[in-house]
Amino acid sequence: MGEMSSFQLGVIGALFLSVASSVSIVICNKALMSNLGFPFATTLTSWHLMVTFCTLHMAQRFNLFENKPIDMKTVMLFGILNGVSIGLLNLSLGFNSIGFYQMTKLAIIPFTVLLETIFLKKQFSQNIKLSLFLLLVGVGIASITDLQLNLVGTILSLLAIATTCVSQILTNTIQKRLNVSSTQLLYQSAPFQAAILFVSGPLVDQLLTKQNVFAYKYSPIVLAFIILSCIISVSVNFSTFFVIGKTSPVTYQVLGHLKTCLVLAFGYTLLHDPFTDRNIIGILIAIFGMGLYSYFCTQENKWKHADSLGSQMKEKDATQFLALEKEGHEVKNSNKDSHV
Repeated sequence: MGEMSSFQLGVIGALFLSVASSVSIVICNKALMSNLGFPFATTLTSWHLMVTFCTLHMAQRFNLFENKPIDMKTVMLFGILNGVSIGLLNLSLGFNSIGFYQMTKLAIIPFTVLLETIFLKKQFSQNIKLSLFLLLVGVGIASITDLQLNLVGTILSLLAIATTCVSQILTNTIQKRLNVSSTQLLYQSAPFQAAILFVSGPLVDQLLTKQNVFAYKYSPIVLAFIILSCIISVSVNFSTFFVIGKTSPVTYQVLGHLKTCLVLAFGYTLLHDPFTDRNIIGILIAIFGMGLYSYFCTQENKWKHADSLGSQMKEKDATQFLALEKEGHEVKNSNKDSHV
């Protein structure tokens, strides 16, 4: 029970770190891009991953975690897939309206549920599905304002959904099947993610913004915000891998929509973004859906834990019964031998 409670505290801490760091980096990046005019999101992400790898490398040098070698082909493909999914999400945002991009992000949850059901044979109860439906409706009401379709944007969105779902499922699967921690997996894969984005980032950003990241004039305040963004990104990347590994890709996406609601609220409070009754109603519905999801997940985990304890007790009783039966046979046999 002590191990279970410490595990739960660790997960709760990671969830809180994920929300806090993600909301912080969104606010920081929004100030960097909207107010200071630095539009190079994909290139900035490659710098985030480089700083994350350097930080983890220093931590490993100081023996703060043990480096566990993972099959190079697995790590390389996983890292490249993660990098490609980030690039495709940025391209989807560039080629679609904000409303259609939000629809793309909302579609990740049902697609993840579908993939896990088909390929991993994972079962989702009707209660979980209902809570996810309410969550998606709420976030949709709060964040989707317009839906403008175009062929290129739709193809990019579908590719972004597919790569994001697969990469997040693999983040969970690799940690469990290869018995590696979130830190070990992030440390091994971050260089490949950073490399693919470092090469493609300037090209993607130039395609979207018509500006060259290397020709940009970097002022001291822009550099300060870039450094702050990179520092926060270490917490974002670490907590992302930890949450997906210890919970599930669907739970991580639910957490992501909580961040969306918080970002909308902070945007209104701190940056004076427009906020309507529709936003408030959508956020309340989404929070209600998240509450139901958390409650149903907790209840189902308790049932699973109780079932596993019950099966262990049955196995223990059966083992003791067999042992006693065996002793009884041995006593009978020894009595027969003594009579002879």
